[in-house]
This record gives sequence, structure tokens and C-alpha cells, in this order.
Amino acid sequence: QVQLVESGGGLVRPGGSLRLSCAASGSILKIASLAWFRQTPGKKREWVGTVTRSGSTTYSSSVKGRFTISRDNAQNTVYLHMNSLKPEDTAVYYCNAAGINWGQGTQVTVST
Repeated sequence: QVQLVESGGGLVRPGGSLRLSCAASGSILKIASLAWFRQTPGKKREWVGTVTRSGSTTYSSSVKGRFTISRDNAQNTVYLHMNSLKPEDTAVYYCNAAGINWGQGTQVTVST
């Protein structure tokens, strides 16, 4: 079974940028669509955006225009490019696809 490992989180100031990575242990071409989610303590996991095998993307209204998902099939990696970050973007970010176990996620903290 393919495993997904998130990385790239950290502390960033409001208005800053980060790029998160989601590395797959196998070919991501086998995955029809892959999504990014985020979660803060005490809240439900929130969908952020999805990229399909063909590269089409959709985003939640809370991040549209600021976040972009891209994929590198050769590296079996999907990226979440986050710009104009806000304190409310602080969360643990996960990537996931149907039938794949959730990983540990990567913490993003937006703060002065």
C-alpha cells in the first residue's frame, strides 16, 4: 500500500509563504486524486484542496487564491504552496487519498 509522508511545516509570519510536500512511497500516478487537509485542536479536519491525476485542482473558499497544489509525478510528490498566510491558517496539515492511511501531518504555525 502506498504511504504518504508530509513535510515542510514550520513557523512563519503573517503574510509569509511555505511549501509543504507530500511524498508517496509509490507512484502517485496510481492515485486518482490526492487532497490536502488541515486540523486544529478541538476542530474537525478541514478539506483544503484536491489535485487529480490529470492535474486539475479545486480549493476551499478559505484558501482559494492563496494556496496552490502542484504535483511532480517523477518525484512522486505533491506540493501545497501557501502564500499570504494568516494566523487562522495555523494547523496540522495532512495529505491523503482514498484507501490510504493518514500520516502524521506537518505543523504550520502562522504568528508574529
